[in-house]
Amino acid sequence: MLNFSKQRIDKMVPQDRLYSLRALKTPSAGKILAKWLIGIMLIFVLVLFLPWQQNIRGTGKMTALNPMNRPQTVQAVIAGQIRKWHVREGQFINKGDTIITISEVKEKYFDPKLLFRLEEQINAKEGSIGSKEQKANALRRQITALRDAMRIKIEQSQAKLEAEKFRFQNAENQFQRNKKLFAAGNIPLTKFQDIEYKYQGSQADYLNAKIELDRVEAEYLDKISKAESELSNTQADLFDSQAEVSKLRNEFANMQIRNNQYQVLSPQNGYVVKAMMAGIGETIKEGDAVCTIMPQASDMAVELYVKAMDVPLLSKGRSVRVEFDGWPALQFSGWPSVSVGTFGGRVEVIDYVNSKPGEFRVLVIPDTLEQAWPSQLRVGSGIKGWVMLDDVPVWYEIWRQLNGFPPSLYEEPLDEAIQHNSNSTGGKKGK
Repeated sequence: MLNFSKQRIDKMVPQDRLYSLRALKTPSAGKILAKWLIGIMLIFVLVLFLPWQQNIRGTGKMTALNPMNRPQTVQAVIAGQIRKWHVREGQFINKGDTIITISEVKEKYFDPKLLFRLEEQINAKEGSIGSKEQKANALRRQITALRDAMRIKIEQSQAKLEAEKFRFQNAENQFQRNKKLFAAGNIPLTKFQDIEYKYQGSQADYLNAKIELDRVEAEYLDKISKAESELSNTQADLFDSQAEVSKLRNEFANMQIRNNQYQVLSPQNGYVVKAMMAGIGETIKEGDAVCTIMPQASDMAVELYVKAMDVPLLSKGRSVRVEFDGWPALQFSGWPSVSVGTFGGRVEVIDYVNSKPGEFRVLVIPDTLEQAWPSQLRVGSGIKGWVMLDDVPVWYEIWRQLNGFPPSLYEEPLDEAIQHNSNSTGGKKGK
């Protein structure tokens, strides 16, 4: 059309009735699809730049933070035969409540008056010890008396010896003078022989006094030695009796304690979970488990197992999202703020050794700043957990996952032991 006339007819002709015009027209479905694709691409690009919180995933179960609050078995301290059950499964028991009563199975302890008889033996032995102590004291007094008597006798013998020695010296001097006089012919032979006889008698008395002194000393030393030997034997018997009394007292005390072990008691407050033994009359050995109890614990925690390669990224106090078995939940691991049904926690303990091949255990406790954990939780229930790390863009997380790189950290986690050593070293340098 040359547009010579101002009156146009192209608008007067319905273009939809012309096939050629309909064929040249752009399809509306294509426009809609293009718009959708462009919108999706824009949304995808925007999503790529949204923040994504990196995390470490693990599985585990419920437990108690304090070891004394974890499930435990109650063992029988002594062997016996079950006589009566005082509890049933699922029952709450207090500390010191009787769980079962057992009777004796060892012949040594069958006598119901064993304690009385042991006490009689102890009294008899103590009486014997008293008698032996009196005998030992008497022997000590006897030894003291013998020593005093020996001292007196020796003093008497020494005095007699000194007297005889003086007489002998006088007789010897007189004999020597008269011998010279006799040699000079001044005295007769009979007088000289009489003086010689007195000299020899004095010499014999002096020798007898010396022998008597040695005899008295030897006699009393022999008596003292016999008394001391008897005292030593008495003391040895006394020590043996004291050892026997100590042994009997030990046995008596053990028997008293054993009598208290016929009742197996609950070590703490809790619930009877499962009976390991059943019925009446069943025989149990020392250390056999009687039942399992679950202490009444309030320090619930999560036992989370993570891969060994992720442990260096963890640190105490890290935030954790926990999903409990039996509680409906929808978890967006990278966007915990929009998650539903999960509960907050924080890392409390990181094991220093692996608990399973290639896995380490992490203990997680409730976060007091978030919603409290359900009171219906039971120890042993399964859980899933996500330890939250730092924020990164979504595109970076996709790139990291595709390449298998570890999560990024802006700050290196510091282990407690390393931090403690560093603080100690710094303190020493400061000094």
